[in-house]
Amino acid sequence: MKTSDAVDSLAALAQQTRLHIFRLLVRHAPNGLPAGTIARRLHLPGPTLSFHLSVLAATELVQPHKNGRSISYSANLANVNRLTSFLMENCCGGRGGCGPLGEAEIITQLATVARNKQRTAPRR
Repeated sequence: MKTSDAVDSLAALAQQTRLHIFRLLVRHAPNGLPAGTIARRLHLPGPTLSFHLSVLAATELVQPHKNGRSISYSANLANVNRLTSFLMENCCGGRGGCGPLGEAEIITQLATVARNKQRTAPRR
């Protein structure tokens, strides 16, 4: 990853609404969410959401997926991993062992977190 791409990605995330959108999509990885669902969950008007999603998509942190007439968005885990690798490439003096996880490991960890939340959630 080029330094300029990393700066652009980090700049896109350095805004509160975009960070909320991105974190919501990471929680719903790898499937993502329809744009309307994102708007409702984050209480955003359509044009505002569209603007922020376009910034995130331009940096390839999120990916749009056309579903008939609607568009869903998902976190681009591969690109997020590249960003994390770029940030961590000199960690531990370059000896390795502390770099980011692969996409499969991330999905496994997300599933584990979701299961643990279900187990600890108060029953109604």
